[in-house]
Amino acid sequence: MRVALLSYRSKPHCGGQGVYVRHLSRELVLLGHEVEVFSGQPYPELDPGVRLTRLPSLDLYREPDTFRTPRPSEIRDLVDVLEVATMCTAGFPEPLTFSLRAARVLRSRLGEFDVVHDNQTLGYGMLSLARSGIPIVTTIHHPITFDRRVDLAAARGWSRLTTRRWYGFVAMQARVARRMPEILTVSKSSARDIVADFGVDPDRIDVIPLGVEPGVFSLPEQPRVPGRIVAMASADTPMKGVATLLEAFAKLRTERDVELLLVTRPKPGGRTEELVESLSIKDSVRFVSGLSDTQLAEVVGSAEVACVPSLYEGFSLPTVEAMACGTPLVVSRAGAIPEVVGDDGMCAELVTPGDVEALADALGTLLDDPDRRRRMGVAGRRRALQRFSWHAVAEATAAAYLRAIRAA
Repeated sequence: MRVALLSYRSKPHCGGQGVYVRHLSRELVLLGHEVEVFSGQPYPELDPGVRLTRLPSLDLYREPDTFRTPRPSEIRDLVDVLEVATMCTAGFPEPLTFSLRAARVLRSRLGEFDVVHDNQTLGYGMLSLARSGIPIVTTIHHPITFDRRVDLAAARGWSRLTTRRWYGFVAMQARVARRMPEILTVSKSSARDIVADFGVDPDRIDVIPLGVEPGVFSLPEQPRVPGRIVAMASADTPMKGVATLLEAFAKLRTERDVELLLVTRPKPGGRTEELVESLSIKDSVRFVSGLSDTQLAEVVGSAEVACVPSLYEGFSLPTVEAMACGTPLVVSRAGAIPEVVGDDGMCAELVTPGDVEALADALGTLLDDPDRRRRMGVAGRRRALQRFSWHAVAEATAAAYLRAIRAA
């Protein structure tokens, strides 16, 4: 099959969209399919055999120049005008504007593809593509309604108004999702949430869990660093539960010699940096970012315990990656995380999301029990290898493509 895989942004080394695009496209090519990825900035890192077509946005949120004002000479067309106008009125334009650019390009190339796979753009441009008659499959990792609720709960004063405006694209995504014929998602938990929040017919949703590379995320060759806790957050947002983890870590720090390694880039002057300073744990907390998969696996494998304190996850790749490294886990009982680790306590200790005391107790207890850490690591590695394979993801996704083609 000839596949056009769309992703409005595809950050290479963190964030589910970029990871999904890279590994799915590689495995589809290995199965004999032709894959061309269409992406806005940041562009993905792709494996040999996968083509990349860049659909450049104005890149208004590029680091470190976020919310930049483009020069007049950068404006190319009305879609660019829409992108700037939406940003200037506190909205997030990329899902809509990328979908319009992708639809414009693909309408001129319809004969070159058998199926279009939209990776959670869910912009109005997807509806115009559907009307052209080309089969479309859509992946929804989780409805962004959860992100919106958590961020609104954390916002104060005028920031509540701007936060509500920022998430204005969610209503569009819900409307588009209800009209997409074939929807893939990554967990049963996400499927239930898509039905509840987006109003999608459950009969049009198929669950295909994500995968892990066991040859990269493998058991560490070096001894683990005593007292080291590692956590990954694809974005420095309230939903990732970093504040809860920092408060729990501060309690642990008064009792024992521990260090926290956070794989994230904190917002300059944001809540995370403020907490590290106010809790007086700056000397024990380290931030790293921009890691390759190999470097990330080394970091995860260096810790005695990994933590996923999120308030919600549609799947949680960091959880599976820690399991594959044999690193025992303390995780939130939130979203799809119990589905990923199992609810029997064999691979992870589950705690109530947002509960600082419970998180601190669970981390401390696990750090004090090397035998349990060893058993958890073995069970986690076994579960990751048995249940989460990118090859299986690609096979199931290709089957969804065939269903969409036959139904068109």
